[in-house]
Amino acid sequence: MFVSGGRRRRRRWPYVLVALPVLLGGGAAGAYFGLVKAPGDVTNTDVEFSAPEEEPAEPEREERPDERVAWPTYGFDPQRTRHFDKDLGRPGRRIWHVGGSKLIEFPPVYARGKLFFVKNNGEAYALSARDGDTIWRKRVGRLVASSPAFDDGRVFITTLSGRALALDAETGRTIWTKDLPSRSESSPLVIRDHVYFGSEDGTVYALQASNGKEVWTYRAAGEVKSALAYSDGKLYFGDYAGQVTALRRRDGSRVWTAGTEGRSFGRAGNFYSTPAVAFGRVYLGNTDSRVYSFSARNGELGWSKSTGGFVYGAPAAADTRETEPTVYIGSYDGNFYALDARTGETRWTYDAGGRISGAPTVIGDIVYFSNLGAKSTTGLNIETGRAVWKFGRGAFTPVISDGRRIYVTGYSSLYAFEPVGR
Repeated sequence: MFVSGGRRRRRRWPYVLVALPVLLGGGAAGAYFGLVKAPGDVTNTDVEFSAPEEEPAEPEREERPDERVAWPTYGFDPQRTRHFDKDLGRPGRRIWHVGGSKLIEFPPVYARGKLFFVKNNGEAYALSARDGDTIWRKRVGRLVASSPAFDDGRVFITTLSGRALALDAETGRTIWTKDLPSRSESSPLVIRDHVYFGSEDGTVYALQASNGKEVWTYRAAGEVKSALAYSDGKLYFGDYAGQVTALRRRDGSRVWTAGTEGRSFGRAGNFYSTPAVAFGRVYLGNTDSRVYSFSARNGELGWSKSTGGFVYGAPAAADTRETEPTVYIGSYDGNFYALDARTGETRWTYDAGGRISGAPTVIGDIVYFSNLGAKSTTGLNIETGRAVWKFGRGAFTPVISDGRRIYVTGYSSLYAFEPVGR
């Protein structure tokens, strides 16, 4: 995904596994597949599932006098559902465009008329959402691969330089910094004046949002590269040991840990995917090429769904007036999937013709995703999977909104569009 040496090492091992059978011959190849062939998919209809009401409740949002809506964290809400329940129509006239040469791997967040984001070279930005002008710019590290979070006039950032920090949202002034013993690319989450994120040595942190002081830590079985999701008093995350864990938010004590069926000589795949929590379930992808659904209450496996390639990106989880509860996610096999949120059955697929590495976003009745292979962004009708919008820029996680405009992240640029009806 990312071009630097450190990030490339993070994802090199799956290609080795893919190439290994080609190097083996005859009986050795047969023995290989006998040992590492992944087991079949799982569907357990007895696992609890919370069906939504007929008229789905809108997520909590920060309303502004101009009717704009805050998008304060990666994935929109604390559950990381990536579902914005407002029908804006597809992107139409381009309002502004800010170019650049440095990769923007993770999308901006929006609050109080500003877009906040960090480029992979470690430069943090605040842009005017009205015209794209730079309000402030600040170097926060040598390497960053995460979205910031906004809360109470502050912007929170984690870095691959081994640092967490808070900046004043108006000026970019540093409020506090905390040095970490390892790198972090876990987009922070702020709940009740606490900041939560993971790190590459497996430590999950809870810090005071006001001063950066440590509240508690938890040591996972493997690297925690994904962002944490929150629901009903619990924090959820996956790790590079192939485990999914739920912690109590107040003290970091473990509620449950669940594993996968895995592959690679009995070793589980890696969870880089950030979870989405919805319908009483936890959804996330894995480098074993599967999408998983666990009970949010006790970690029981509800279903697993195989794709033809690694699943790095986070899912979107949504129920709308047009569709039943559905999970939307892309795969390195070049397909984008709409899966039944209860059973994992395929509702429809879309052949993107290239690797999908980032997360999708549902806005109204359109789900957006980027094609890393083609460097493009596509909007699909959530009911039919038919393409309704295409844009020749994109790489990872492409779209957020403030309720009036749609903001699209290209490979190294940001675009603001005025939506139009279809």
